[in-house]
Amino acid sequence: MVLTRAEIQRKSDEKRGMKTKGFKLHVDDIVLIEEASNKLNVSQSQLIIDAIKFYLENKKAS
Repeated sequence: MVLTRAEIQRKSDEKRGMKTKGFKLHVDDIVLIEEASNKLNVSQSQLIIDAIKFYLENKKAS
């Protein structure tokens, strides 16, 4: 059985524990994420993960 590229990608994502998550954001916020990602030389997803972890760590201290 021949798998399509989408099926191969879906199986790979499942195997690695990955899942797509989408958000509607204001265009200015998207630009901010893109610029910060480029400036810090990290992927946009990694930037968001790091920002959430940082936020949670600092909220605990408050």
